[in-house]
Amino acid sequence: MNNTTPRTDPRVLRTRELLKDAVVELMEEMNVQKISVNRIAERAKINRVTFYLHYKDIPDMLEKMADEMVEDITKVVNSEDAGNSEPGEHEDWPVLENLLKYIAANARFYKTVLASRRSSIFSDRLFNLIADMIAARVEKKERPADASTVAIQKDVAVWYGSAALIGTIIAWLRNDMPYTPQYLAKQITSLRHQ
Repeated sequence: MNNTTPRTDPRVLRTRELLKDAVVELMEEMNVQKISVNRIAERAKINRVTFYLHYKDIPDMLEKMADEMVEDITKVVNSEDAGNSEPGEHEDWPVLENLLKYIAANARFYKTVLASRRSSIFSDRLFNLIADMIAARVEKKERPADASTVAIQKDVAVWYGSAALIGTIIAWLRNDMPYTPQYLAKQITSLRHQ
């Protein structure tokens, strides 16, 4: 018995990529509420019926694009390269650096869906993903017995960390990525440990 996962037809992948590119282009030009299936099909140079073979409607397409974004970021964050750091003060640096490199490599998409304020579905999904990652890290950390600082609620730490990281990434994108992913990762990690 063959236990391999079924391969998606390359034509299907190409069509979905054309549709995704068309939506990103249109989101650069107008609010997502003004985008129609006809406009997407025209921009992608496909038949309108072809759109409906892949998606129910535009919200369904955006949902699937957001799911794909979360899946891709999860793969990047959990990749072997991200886990090769020495335990210690800067153990988050390689993970963050890989994430920023991935975002930089796909800057047009992320600049449009995160930094343009056209649709909140992408930033909401990214916030939830990062919040889950931060929550897992907060749970792993043990508070020293002699900690004299005010105890910080887990949910407050997660909200703050997620919002700060996403806000920094969005500002970085809006300012045309003036720092390299490596430098920004080091800065964010250093800031967190001060």
